[in-house]
Amino acid sequence: MTTDYQQARAALGDRLRELRLLGPEGRLTGAQLAARLGWQQSKISKLETGRQTATEDDLRAWARATGQPEAVDELRARLRAFESHIRSWRRQLATGHRPVQDAITAEHARTTTLRIWENSVMPGMLQTADYARNVFTRHAALMKSPRDTEAAVRARIQRQEGLYEAGRQYQIMIWEPVLYAVVCPHAVLAAQLDRLVSVIGLDTVELAVVPAAASLKIHPSNGFWIYDERLVVVEDWHAELWIEDTGSIDLYLRTWETLRDSAVYGADAHRLVVRARSTLGSP
Repeated sequence: MTTDYQQARAALGDRLRELRLLGPEGRLTGAQLAARLGWQQSKISKLETGRQTATEDDLRAWARATGQPEAVDELRARLRAFESHIRSWRRQLATGHRPVQDAITAEHARTTTLRIWENSVMPGMLQTADYARNVFTRHAALMKSPRDTEAAVRARIQRQEGLYEAGRQYQIMIWEPVLYAVVCPHAVLAAQLDRLVSVIGLDTVELAVVPAAASLKIHPSNGFWIYDERLVVVEDWHAELWIEDTGSIDLYLRTWETLRDSAVYGADAHRLVVRARSTLGSP
């Protein structure tokens, strides 16, 4: 979680404490409020100190139990304001992968320069339909989410039209082990590597590869996407982080440049992709 997120959650906790102490029926102790709600007293403490994130049901119950149901809308607005930056997969994938693709497509449309770092999977902007299909299918199985694979694949491939639009710049950097990661059948991976070779000459794309044997100035942690210098999206297993505060964006830009120092481009990147492709034989 970002520092901003933690601070916002703590501020929500302060507001909950204020409602408990200043309700129309007078001050309630944590134990009294817990008894009214049928909760453990530890939950009251965790919510007020920002160590646990309230749900909308929690906020509604809290407002009513403290005699201030009119505070529900305010509390929900506070929750949504900071939760929008921590987009849980459970919530995002409630209706499948297509809505997630549509949300990120809207950000692409607003972006002139997109920097991408991937250390475990091919960047979505360069995935073939078959590779994307395997990624979506496996992710849906892990998340136990509805499967709208074909709609999600179409959305992802359609977004790639941006690669051919003048005025856009895609600076894409991957760790060499991604070229060998068998997250799909070998024939699909072979076609995917051929796809990488085909974009190297595009004037809108700068493809860089960080060799596995390169001396690294920083460990190749989570993949992230930097949209101009206004937004960073980071994927984790439980959620996507949408980061908009200047300090954090600056950190990701520095991380990008640090990783970039170990990367190779052009013909050298091409050689690494072709070497990986040669291990798979003919399609």
